[in-house]
Amino acid sequence: MKDILKLALTLMVFATVACVGLAFVYAGTEAQIRANQTAQLNIALKAVFGENSEFEEITNIPGSGDSAVAFTSAYRARKGNTVAGIALIAQDNGFSDVIQALVGIGSDGEITGVRILKDTDTPGLGANAASPGYFVDKPANQKTFYGQFTGMAADGGIKVTKDGGAVEAITAATITSRAVSLLVNVAGETGRKWLEAEGALK
Repeated sequence: MKDILKLALTLMVFATVACVGLAFVYAGTEAQIRANQTAQLNIALKAVFGENSEFEEITNIPGSGDSAVAFTSAYRARKGNTVAGIALIAQDNGFSDVIQALVGIGSDGEITGVRILKDTDTPGLGANAASPGYFVDKPANQKTFYGQFTGMAADGGIKVTKDGGAVEAITAATITSRAVSLLVNVAGETGRKWLEAEGALK
């Protein structure tokens, strides 16, 4: 009986020490993790709107109007004193998990760019949505999957070619392609309405 109690006490001490150690490690790395996430977001925002752009987070995030798509954050893009557009971080379900993308909508009512922030779908298939090395215009290899959205009108008509749109789907990954197209489409419509309400739509 004493041996059992001694063993239990030893295990409890080890567990306590391990928990305290993990807490210290988390506290020590949390700030760095947040800093890295902020840096990656800034890179994505600049890629979508240009290096000479400045961004201000919008607290009253517009509703998506689509139950499958949620917006987690939004940013007003400025170039000088002019509103250049809005960037929305949107997410919905892909083939195996949530897909999250940053979508920029310019004051001209067009998509300024898209960056996939999270995509854990099948490597070599759905995961190609975020790959800078996967091209939809073979053999020219000039246009990535996410790159083809740039310049498209944010008018509610963004969808894959199988559904009557102009988006070239990823080979053998139609579900992921449709999910990303839906994200961009809904974000585009929402961003366009927001810009119009702000008097920034040209």
